Amino acid sequence: MGYAVAKVVNGSFAIDSEHGDNLDGAKMGFWNLCTALTNASEAVEATVKLVDDKLDTVEGKVEFISHPAKN
Repeated sequence: MGYAVAKVVNGSFAIDSEHGDNLDGAKMGFWNLCTALTNASEAVEATVKLVDDKLDTVEGKVEFISHPAKN
């Protein structure tokens, strides 16, 4: 089974990384991207998801990141 880290940042969809059958590597990619987007204030709204080759969520790994607009 293949694994990938998918993202939606400010409305733009993309596959951030592909990991073949390396689930541990995919989990690391998921958490690294979550960390990067949490620290990126320009990512106003983001969703990160670990998916398999059927685009199903793997092990419930989905993260919603929000940086409210500053007044």
